[in-house]
Amino acid sequence: MPSTADEICELASAHGLTLDPGTLTFNEAGLDYRVVFATDAHPRQDWVLRIPRRPDVSAKIDEEKHILDFIRPRLDIAVPDWRIASADLIAYPLLPGSPGLTLDEDSQPVWHFDVASEEYARSLAGVIASLHGLDPEAAAAAGVPTETVDQTRQRWARDLDRVLDEFRIDDDLVSVWRAWIDDDDLWPQRSVFTHGELYPAHLLLDEEARIVAALDWTTAKVSDPALDFVCQFLIAPAECFTATVNEYRDLTGTSEPNLEARCSALIASGPLNYALFALQSGDVEHRASAQAQLSSAPQ
Repeated sequence: MPSTADEICELASAHGLTLDPGTLTFNEAGLDYRVVFATDAHPRQDWVLRIPRRPDVSAKIDEEKHILDFIRPRLDIAVPDWRIASADLIAYPLLPGSPGLTLDEDSQPVWHFDVASEEYARSLAGVIASLHGLDPEAAAAAGVPTETVDQTRQRWARDLDRVLDEFRIDDDLVSVWRAWIDDDDLWPQRSVFTHGELYPAHLLLDEEARIVAALDWTTAKVSDPALDFVCQFLIAPAECFTATVNEYRDLTGTSEPNLEARCSALIASGPLNYALFALQSGDVEHRASAQAQLSSAPQ
């Protein structure tokens, strides 16, 4: 994987981009991609480059492109317009807005908006409502990964069994996850188009904390509506989460049953998700970190 400014400029040049090496800045926070911001001077254009870190990431590029092609004409917010989409490089013009969250040099979060913002809470509700209003059948026909309500639950059960085959898991954790899978009240009653990771690092905001663009659609699929509420439930004060839910209900005429409990269950599945990532990536350090999480009893 290219790492220096000159190597990245050489890679971009092979795909028809002539970048100014002095303009390159790097974002190393992503597990799947190295992200680089750069400028092409002829004509002048700011670009975002995503460089896959592993072959399994490259293998999913076509799938994410299908997702973007489906949603781009259907949403009011901006999404990446991939001008280059190859196994070694993705590039698209810089989108409007600024990320709501970045990481500093010590990988500590730096918030660029007030997580208690009512404007953000309402804006997020609008984005979620737009996503969930997309036609699931049209999404499936466009190549978006799709699972029914039953398939969502069955997948989690299979994933737990797979992780049990590969890792040692604390008995209390297994009990928590088995209880979740067995509890009818903690599963969706419908499947909708979801982004899957609507947290502020993937959202670009204007000066009023309104969402103007969304990034990183790798996890998008037709699945559990609760997925798109999880990050707000995790980071926002309770009243702001409620404001998002109420605005969503007003926009869609739909209330998601047991939403807080479902969000809590999805958050508690974090170590399970990380173990699946470790298996997919084949990285020994991620595997060791996943094992450490799985060996700890829930608090």
